[in-house]
Amino acid sequence: MNNPETLLQSTLKQFDLTGRTALVTGSSAGIGYAIARGLAGAGARVILNARSTDKLERAAAQLREEGATVFTSAFDVSAGDAVNAAVDRIEAEVGPIDILVNNAGMQRRAPLEQFEEAHWHELMKTNLDSVFLVGKAVARHMIGRQQGKIINICSVQSELGRPGIAPYTASKGAVKMLTKGMAIDWGPHGLQVNGIGPGYFKTELNDALVKNADFSAWLIGRTPSRRWGDVEELMGAAVFLASDASRFVNGHILYVDGGVTATL
Repeated sequence: MNNPETLLQSTLKQFDLTGRTALVTGSSAGIGYAIARGLAGAGARVILNARSTDKLERAAAQLREEGATVFTSAFDVSAGDAVNAAVDRIEAEVGPIDILVNNAGMQRRAPLEQFEEAHWHELMKTNLDSVFLVGKAVARHMIGRQQGKIINICSVQSELGRPGIAPYTASKGAVKMLTKGMAIDWGPHGLQVNGIGPGYFKTELNDALVKNADFSAWLIGRTPSRRWGDVEELMGAAVFLASDASRFVNGHILYVDGGVTATL
């Protein structure tokens, strides 16, 4: 008869990220920071990324206080030359990137007919171009090693629309399909590329909506779980997709949304 303790250890080992290195873009706060914290809690060394060095250092200090091994890399994820240089530097100085989480993103709200062209391009560069640029730069190294995990942060807006955010919806729908395309092209090289689709979470990005009583009432009434999400609830999904537990999961979008995408 199998020893139950041994069985438990064997199961939990699948989620163990000890010895692996994870780069999380846009991780000085919010969802990115929570995901980096979750990966660190599972044993990974994490590399935080943002454009602000000060914010990165504050976030890194917080994680180090919890015992995490943390590095920082400040670069613009929407600038190809900067991305390539940063990824090559990380690979040379920190070590091979085993896990990439493409989280950097932004939101702008306006009626579509009033949406400024400059804001459209800014949003697409941040939300979509960055996934392509960082994903490609990291995948070049992963392909050589015939292994790697890439997690792209999608959204419930990869599936659903809302008034005033058509460009954001377009960008996140494209991230969903780019995730599938990456899995198709890079799966034969040993990579797994998947996405996480967060629902409505309490973050700095959503602060105005959280404080809007009418919107909160509408959202809570529409969500089967009847509440906003807490960013810590994304940790488990990230660890799963980053770990050996998901080694036969590829091209999948895991929605963590309290059931929003399941109901009209």
